[in-house]
Amino acid sequence: MQPDSVLDRRAAILAAARIAPDLVKSATRLGNTTFNTAYRVRLTDGSGLLVKIAPGPDTPTMAYEHDLLRTEALFYRTVTAPVPRVLTADFSRRVIDRDFLVMTELPGDSWHDLGTRPDHDHLRHQLGGIVAGVHRSTGTTFGYPHGEQSSTWRSAFLAMVESILRDADRFAVTLPRPADRIRGLLIDHAHALDEVTTPVLVHFDLWNGNILLGPHGITGLIDAERAFWGDPLADLASLTLFRDHIDEPFRTGYLDAGGTLRTDQAATRRLAMYRCHLYLIMLVETAPRGHVGPEHRPMTTLIGRHLVRAMAALEPRTV
Repeated sequence: MQPDSVLDRRAAILAAARIAPDLVKSATRLGNTTFNTAYRVRLTDGSGLLVKIAPGPDTPTMAYEHDLLRTEALFYRTVTAPVPRVLTADFSRRVIDRDFLVMTELPGDSWHDLGTRPDHDHLRHQLGGIVAGVHRSTGTTFGYPHGEQSSTWRSAFLAMVESILRDADRFAVTLPRPADRIRGLLIDHAHALDEVTTPVLVHFDLWNGNILLGPHGITGLIDAERAFWGDPLADLASLTLFRDHIDEPFRTGYLDAGGTLRTDQAATRRLAMYRCHLYLIMLVETAPRGHVGPEHRPMTTLIGRHLVRAMAALEPRTV
């Protein structure tokens, strides 16, 4: 029998993780999540756990947003980087009627919440090294780990973009440029994707809100739900969110850790394509998330403006 109440569900999850009730000091639902339901569990020994529960089947979602907890668990179990340790991941839907993930809580606070720090350049250099470590994980096919797979990055990427454009139509999202123009522009430059021949695990959501900081530096990366097998260059789209350049401290840290950052025309073209993809996701997801009121309009406008900028980097220049 499936547990009915929130408390029963949470108890069933902790039991599956072999956490006895007398070891639990507190359990608090986190209010800053936009997709999964999440709880912070404090144990009597002072340590912490995070519990993530997938949304129910009636929740409006984008097409790629299925099995996201499975993707997140795969990311944490695969990469060489400071990430949460997975204690239990159940996708059978026999314990409760949804996927769930139980993992260790990393120390620190989100970089976004902490704002600018005097050691900013040091942190960016450290981040470059951490991301280079993530990109040492390689696979055999391209695409979302639990979605459509492809033997080529070109076909995988274009399918990922097409899925977002269909979602825009399904949720009646107004894009700053017609979908056919966006689609055609990316297809016109798709030959640049053929240079990517090794599928690399990409986080694709490395904005400051998903980077944790402690007093002495970065303590970890979180929220790897958007991860996919693709071009490592794609991670620069979120690492340079709302910016058009890669900062030198990050670049140096990435290269010092053995990463490769190409700056030729094909790489520049691919990065612009990945920025288009990320900004499309950010725009379209506002509809199923319910972020459509006047209070969300400034952010939507900002995202749309940067989508247009990314497209402009791909469009022929006229004299």
